[in-house]
Amino acid sequence: MAKKSGPTPQKRHKEMKRLDRQKAKEARRIEAKERRTKARLGTGDEDPDIAGIRPGPQALPEQWDDVGDDE
Repeated sequence: MAKKSGPTPQKRHKEMKRLDRQKAKEARRIEAKERRTKARLGTGDEDPDIAGIRPGPQALPEQWDDVGDDE
């Protein structure tokens, strides 16, 4: 019985393409992770909708300061 030969050129080409796709996918993953990290750091720790609000009763806005002075 004859011994089988090594991998064919087609198989090597197919394997190289698979490795290239794998490397490209890993690069995309790393880039997305960096993008998420930068976005998270850029927004800060505080939600802009509630920035400056503290728990408990809030102070009246300036236009409402003189409402109670008439009585």
